[in-house]
Amino acid sequence: MRKLIVTTFLTLDGVMQAPGGPDEDTSGGFAHGGWLVNDWGDELAELKSEEFNRPFDLLLGRRTYEIFSSYWPHHAEEAYGKPLNDATKYVASRSRPALDWTPSFLLEGDAAEGVAALKENDDGPELWVHGSGNLAQTLIRHGLVDEYRLWVFPLVLGEGKRLFADGTIPAALRLVDSKVSATGVFVGTYEPAGEVVTGSF
Repeated sequence: MRKLIVTTFLTLDGVMQAPGGPDEDTSGGFAHGGWLVNDWGDELAELKSEEFNRPFDLLLGRRTYEIFSSYWPHHAEEAYGKPLNDATKYVASRSRPALDWTPSFLLEGDAAEGVAALKENDDGPELWVHGSGNLAQTLIRHGLVDEYRLWVFPLVLGEGKRLFADGTIPAALRLVDSKVSATGVFVGTYEPAGEVVTGSF
């Protein structure tokens, strides 16, 4: 079975919206786009390059697909450009967006069912969800996520789209790897660890 990994940049209060630039995603009046830039650097760039050295396919929601496809085909020479452009992109959308960033395929019908079918295929590489908050929440609700790679930046925004939004099903996670950059970014890799266990002191 193929491994499904949610990998995303987050603030300390869980915001994932528009980390890379002011105009990346202004929906909902979001005015803090580009919040990761100040804490980025060579150390994190090297970590991200190491991540992209392994084979993967992409699972994207329509909005994230449109953001990526408007940029990466025109910047193939940049770091991460070639692996992103070469990867097979699977797009979950209720509409029928133009899939000009090849190779791209529309996941028609129920997104969770389509992704579950992709996971059953043993012939493909890992499936990575970048951004795509609504899609990620759907996959989390259906127990389809095998690993989270969360890059947590040292700031809070108080508003914006969150990875673990209202309605997230409670679940325990197990930390399996971690690194901290010189700028205070915590890079944690987590696996699902069953139900939340409660107790009292």
